[in-house]
Amino acid sequence: MIDALCHHESDLHIREHYTDTGGSTEQVFALATLLGFRFAPRISDALAKKLYVLGEVGTSESLKTLLFEQVNKKLIVEQWGEMQRVASSIRHGTVSASLLMRKLAAYPRQNQVARALTELGKLERTAFLLEYFRDESLRRRILIGLNKGEALHALARQLFFGRLGELRDRALEDQMHRASCLHLLMAAIAAWNTIYLTEAFATLRRRGEEIAETTVAHIAPLGWEHINLVGNYHFAPQPGRSLDNLRPLRLGVSHEGEEAAQQEAV
Repeated sequence: MIDALCHHESDLHIREHYTDTGGSTEQVFALATLLGFRFAPRISDALAKKLYVLGEVGTSESLKTLLFEQVNKKLIVEQWGEMQRVASSIRHGTVSASLLMRKLAAYPRQNQVARALTELGKLERTAFLLEYFRDESLRRRILIGLNKGEALHALARQLFFGRLGELRDRALEDQMHRASCLHLLMAAIAAWNTIYLTEAFATLRRRGEEIAETTVAHIAPLGWEHINLVGNYHFAPQPGRSLDNLRPLRLGVSHEGEEAAQQEAV
């Protein structure tokens, strides 16, 4: 995940990343913070996680149901420079995060940097959990982000060999070519949907419908039900079809009597 955030080879400036419970370790929290990312996982057993503080653990009537422990502040201060060098090496591609974290996990007790990352991650996870508990908009934002990710995975499964999803190529280069082709098809479908969704929104607005931009932002162009994924394909250019000459939209009437624009099936 850290490797993908640092080297995604796109023009996106990622600020916040959503994941499910898997992978939400202390070291991931620490590295994401050192690299300038907001790591926002949906932790299934969040209420069972321990919370950590820098100073002495005091007693409070309002917080007595939560478990608090103290982190090793001295170790974080001593290894702060080393942790920054580790983050810089990952950011500039000197070493991959996956390789580095495997090495650190192999001997965490003997390695001071690994221990310091764990201690820093405990603080970062505590700060995140406290905000997660009190901020409903953050919880909703994480859920929406995960749903979009699942929609992307569903499209990939639909396209990849009838949902079998197996890479049978032995060579890594062949596997990368096959994965790149899958991403190309997914990008083509997203681009197609984006063009026609934009035209559909414009058509509805011309008819007097009020569609807020906040609503549009929650619609992901990842649907495939209108696309024929089985059959013969011809990739020869068609000069008669362009962005200025789109296929006509198909207008349907919902059960409430309101017109909705839907793009024509391919």
